[in-house]
Amino acid sequence: MNKAIRRMWLMAVAIMVVLLLTLTYVQFFAANALQANPWNNRTLYEQFGRDRGSILVGGKEIARSVPADGDFAHQRVYSDSPLYANLTGYFSLVYGATGLESAMGDQLSGASDDQFYDRVVSLFSGNQPKGASVELTLDPELQRIAYNALEGHNGSIVAVDPKTGEIKAMVSRKSYDANALSSHDTNQVVAAAQSLNADPDKPLVNRAISGDLYSPGSTFKIIDTVAALESGKYTTDTTLPNPNELPLPDTTVSLPNYRQGGCAARSQVDLRFALEQSCNTPFAHIAMDLGQDKIRQTAQNFGYGQNLDIPLQVTPSMFPEDMNQAQLALSSIGQYDVRTTPLQVAMASAAIANDGVMMRPSLIKTVRSSDLSVIDQFQAEQLRRSTDAETARTVKDLMTSVVSNGIASGAAVPGVQVAGKTGTAEIGRDGLNDSWFTGFAPADDPQLAVAVVVEDVDVTTGSSLTSPSARQLFEAVLNK
Repeated sequence: MNKAIRRMWLMAVAIMVVLLLTLTYVQFFAANALQANPWNNRTLYEQFGRDRGSILVGGKEIARSVPADGDFAHQRVYSDSPLYANLTGYFSLVYGATGLESAMGDQLSGASDDQFYDRVVSLFSGNQPKGASVELTLDPELQRIAYNALEGHNGSIVAVDPKTGEIKAMVSRKSYDANALSSHDTNQVVAAAQSLNADPDKPLVNRAISGDLYSPGSTFKIIDTVAALESGKYTTDTTLPNPNELPLPDTTVSLPNYRQGGCAARSQVDLRFALEQSCNTPFAHIAMDLGQDKIRQTAQNFGYGQNLDIPLQVTPSMFPEDMNQAQLALSSIGQYDVRTTPLQVAMASAAIANDGVMMRPSLIKTVRSSDLSVIDQFQAEQLRRSTDAETARTVKDLMTSVVSNGIASGAAVPGVQVAGKTGTAEIGRDGLNDSWFTGFAPADDPQLAVAVVVEDVDVTTGSSLTSPSARQLFEAVLNK
């Protein structure tokens, strides 16, 4: 009798072990494959039935899940969506997830490794696991100022804290309403997507970090200046040739000097005047003298050609290879095949502001589980040293002169030293340009570094939009 009972007990234990092992395998090892199986409709229903975590800015929910009728228990809703859509992305029944809804999808859905304990508790309690909330580093006031500054124009504005890397504003216009793509009405979603994809202004593209990258124009002269000073061949007092036209080697064309400032007043200039007035020919001379390898290496030191996620994936900026001297001259003024993102340009200014140290940029401030315990929190992290502190301080001084004595005076804030650099990128569309400003303030204790780009404008319109937009952001930070 005892022997029979023992056998039954061992069999029961064996069955329990097999069941637990099978459950463990299905829940944790085979989960990804099962979820990815196109025949698994339960995954779709589970995702849209789940109480997904919120995305917050300044304590306010900009993306949240609300109870819904019909096949799915919850509906994703976005507040002030055009202001944030290129960051949040959308959570679509038809098209899946984009933006932070995708990049932070595991945390928002409760499926991340850090939420393992919550899932175990939910498994035994029978409750559906709740997603974590994600608080962004954005300053809502700066975000709205940046968005409004681009009213009526396509472009982008990025603002970062140069000391920490926290992204304080990231705007891309033209924008869109993510609610139209997150509806449970599939016909409505398809119609909205078709309209957005057909829009030539490409509202679904986050211009700050992706899409058709921009020519940086004369903002790239910051890189040239660093390369010149690092080489030891140039100082701020070095005399440079400043012809109105520079014949490009082995071509029949010439590079014209910048005609909107005071470059034509002097045939020879020092580095300070060349940067103040954004003269083209002195910087082309420097680049051809130093060679493309030095300019490219300096660009790479500031992040060109390198992958980055914030956690959104950032398209790497590009500096061309295997150029002849004429192409190098054009590249030195941010033309030819030089391509960049507004985030990259803001990061370069931030590195100069931070004594040559570039901090890793991030949009994520805090991730909290459903019980409000902290899963992850922002920690400032050095990404790279872009240049030495002495060179950075010299460039900072030169950029301050660009605002106080040069063509970026529109960014000036009374009583505060502002460092900056303008840029005009010729794009070959009806004589219009992409207009740039980048810089930081206060120069002696930088709180904010910015990049502003406005597409398809003439020089006068661009100047009236870029530098003053940066000034508004600086003033908002300084008045806090």
